[in-house]
Amino acid sequence: MVKLVTVIGSTRDGRFAPVVRDWFARQVGLRDDIEHDVLDLADVRLPDALPAYGEQPAPAVAAAVEAVRPRLAAADAFVVVTPEYNHSFPAALKTAIDWYYAEWSAKPVGFVSYGGVGGGLRAVEQLRQVFVEVHAVPVRDQVSFHSGWERFDEHGEPHEAEAVGGAAKVLLDRVVWWADALKDARARRPYEV
Repeated sequence: MVKLVTVIGSTRDGRFAPVVRDWFARQVGLRDDIEHDVLDLADVRLPDALPAYGEQPAPAVAAAVEAVRPRLAAADAFVVVTPEYNHSFPAALKTAIDWYYAEWSAKPVGFVSYGGVGGGLRAVEQLRQVFVEVHAVPVRDQVSFHSGWERFDEHGEPHEAEAVGGAAKVLLDRVVWWADALKDARARRPYEV
């Protein structure tokens, strides 16, 4: 079993993220090779101010950060569900990436994005660069919902269910393949960062 953590990047009030999150969780639920955990950044609210380089955070801050660490560390792979805000990704998502390092390293990251005309693609392109810096392995295939709020019905099902379900399957196939390969590699030789 691959331990997949899906990270929900939006913390905005009235966000569309729960619709996409729930749809993607149903796609993951169709698989028998994935153990799934959903880490919604709106629920954990990581502090946005990091300590000075080399310094330890204040105890209350450390407690919030340490509560999330085991979930990320246990993961074999990640999928990030993100909107696009002003041609980029949410600040809460960058904060979550910055608080951790080894937890992301030598693990695959896939993306499900949504937004206006761009469908979150610009956010994902930037996220790929950021994740490479923490030694994660972004996978090529992704799912994107252009004008996402128009792509789902009132029950949270996408209008083009077969097409986007197929894209989700490909994404998950790639993430699982990379998770297995990198898990084996880390077991043979720990990845040092």
